[in-house]
Amino acid sequence: MFDHDLAMTTGTMTTSAADRAGQLAETRIDPERSWRFLDFGELWKYRELLYLLVWRDIKVRYKQTVLGAGWALFQPVMMMIVFTLFFGRVVRLDADGVPYSLFVYSGLLPWTFFATAISFAANSVVSAERVITKIYFPRILIPFATVGAALVDFAIAALGLAVMMLWYGVPLGPHLAYLPLITLLFVLAALGIGTLLSALNVMFRDFRYVIPFLVQLWMFATPTIYMQPHSTTEVAAASDDVVELLASYLLCANPMTGLVAAFRAIVVGQSLPWGQLAIAAPMIVGMFIIGCAYFRRVEDTFADVI
Repeated sequence: MFDHDLAMTTGTMTTSAADRAGQLAETRIDPERSWRFLDFGELWKYRELLYLLVWRDIKVRYKQTVLGAGWALFQPVMMMIVFTLFFGRVVRLDADGVPYSLFVYSGLLPWTFFATAISFAANSVVSAERVITKIYFPRILIPFATVGAALVDFAIAALGLAVMMLWYGVPLGPHLAYLPLITLLFVLAALGIGTLLSALNVMFRDFRYVIPFLVQLWMFATPTIYMQPHSTTEVAAASDDVVELLASYLLCANPMTGLVAAFRAIVVGQSLPWGQLAIAAPMIVGMFIIGCAYFRRVEDTFADVI
C-alpha cells in the first residue's frame, strides 16, 4: 500500500515536472526588429554605469604610460608643430591673418576629438564581447562611453589652446558664448557616426580596416590645416576648373567643414559661418538619429553574432 502511494506521488511529481518543462520549452524570446530610438528613461537609470564605463576607458587608455593623460595634449601639439613647420614655413599657406600655429591648432583640436571618438567607438562593442554576452544593460552605453572618454581628452587638449590664445593676445569676447553649442554639435556628430560604425563593425568586420583610412581621408577633406573658400561663388568667379568647383561643393556638403570653421571663428574672434552651420546642423542631427536608430534595431543580435 505504501509503495503504491509512493508510486502515485512520484508519478504525479514527474508529470508536473514534465508539464512545467513543456511550458518552459514553449517560452520563446525573439529580438525586437522594429526601429526604435533612445530610451532616455533607461539611459538615466543606468547613468552611473555610463560614468563607470567612461572612467574605465580613460584608465585603460593611459594605463602604464609615462605621460598619462598628457598624451591628450601632446598629440595635437606635435601635429600642430609639424603642420606649422611644413605648411606654414615651407608651403606658406594663407591663414587669413591669423597666426598659422593658432589657425592649425584651433582646427586640429575639435577634429582630433571627433576622429578619436569615432575610431574608438567603432571598435568598442566588439571589444566588450565578454560583457555583452553575460549581463544585460543598454548596449548603446558602450559607444557613448567611448565618446565621453574622448571628450575628457578634448578638455585636456583645450588647455593648450587657452595658452596659445593668451600668447597671441586673442581677446575674450561674447563670441565664446557659442562655444558650448558648437561643442555639442561635435559631440552629437561623434555619437551618431560612432554608434553607427560600432553596430556595423559587429556585423561586418571589414570596417575595422576601412575606418582608419576613412578617418584620414575625411581629415584632408575637412579644412583643418588650410583655408576654405568662403563660398562656391568665389571659386566660380576665380576659376573655371570643374574639379576645383566640385571640390568646393564637396567641402560645403561636408558637415565637419562648417563645424571646424565655426570653432576656429570662435577661437580667433571672427564672425561665425552661419550659412555653413545651417547646412551642417541638420545633417549632424540626422546622423545622430540614424546612428542611434540603427544601433537599437540590431543590438539584440549582438550576443549571437559577436
